[in-house]
Amino acid sequence: MDLITGTVSGIAGTSGFAMMTDIRQAIMIALACVLLYLGIVKQFEPLLLVGIAFGMLLTNLPGAEIFHPALWGTSVNYGDVLHDGGLLDILYIGVKTGLYPSLIFLGVGAMTDFGPMIARPSSLFMGAAAQGGIFAALLLATAMGFPPKVAASIGIIGGADGPTAIWLTKILAPEYLGPIAIAAYSYMALIPLIQPPIMKLLTTEKERKVKMDTMRPVSKAEKIIFPIMVTIVTCLVLPTVAPLLGCLMLGNLFRECGVTERLSDTAQNALMNIVTTFLGISVGATAVYDRFLSVDTLKIIFLGLTAFAFATACGVLFGKLMCVLSGGKINPLIGSAGVSAVPMAARVSQVVGQKYNPSNFLLMHAMGPNVAGVIGSAVAAGCLLKLFG
Repeated sequence: MDLITGTVSGIAGTSGFAMMTDIRQAIMIALACVLLYLGIVKQFEPLLLVGIAFGMLLTNLPGAEIFHPALWGTSVNYGDVLHDGGLLDILYIGVKTGLYPSLIFLGVGAMTDFGPMIARPSSLFMGAAAQGGIFAALLLATAMGFPPKVAASIGIIGGADGPTAIWLTKILAPEYLGPIAIAAYSYMALIPLIQPPIMKLLTTEKERKVKMDTMRPVSKAEKIIFPIMVTIVTCLVLPTVAPLLGCLMLGNLFRECGVTERLSDTAQNALMNIVTTFLGISVGATAVYDRFLSVDTLKIIFLGLTAFAFATACGVLFGKLMCVLSGGKINPLIGSAGVSAVPMAARVSQVVGQKYNPSNFLLMHAMGPNVAGVIGSAVAAGCLLKLFG
């Protein structure tokens, strides 16, 4: 009997329940469950949010020793990580080195049709205008007392591009990776709720009813030349963006060149799924209770919403300008798709436009600014890295 009692006492004394000495651990576990609910039941960006939430759950379970923030200081010894780290420490190497975001961009490129943007090059300007949310959030974060590198990382949330936000933050402000990544993906999922009120506020009913003409067909040669030329020009002007933009354009070249179907399929499906799994769970692991639960996290959540609102407003306002310059041929609603949440933002433009003109089909027109936003957010990240890195 004494043996049984001693065994039970020993197990109880070394269990996670006994090690849970800080209420913040329980709060983080509850928050992880809320995010799992949003990802699974509400389907808010489930492919990444479920992994991020589960990583958050694992890293805050007392005694699991699955992630060690102390190993990820200013100077990282990868030998120590491999020797002393837990499972999530090893997976986190792909985040810290920038491998996962770049491979995600490879898959995104393979899934993206740049045809609408090539057919209407002016959509590049709407995608660029929507990046105004990044710089608005940067200025506001600086005014709220964040150091320049952290402010730049917070600002990139406005690009509505999770992998880019992770790529920049892991370089400039790795200690804020958890809250910034979670804010970025949470607001991306909420785009159908955030954007429509702003779009309606900034446009008239007449503008929302504008019916756009069918776009010109884009040749195969144009689609093949485009990723090659964008890579050469952009990376010569801004070399720091080569890892992201290079992978994006390589994936697109796999898709368009016609001789690499197997590579395109792998990038779109198997590779994308594997990297998404590793990225989500390792980013979630950084949301450790003693770092995540802070006033700074609340500020980041507020700034992320501000960034998305400004990005949408900038895109729509530039769309209004394009409407005037084109003689009323461009519907300004497609400017809201300049944020790089592909294809969700373009779908929102389509849904809002059809409410006012059921015969209007804006989806393909909105895909131009939408894919331009992907390029724009990567370029903006490269500029911020050049300025603050």
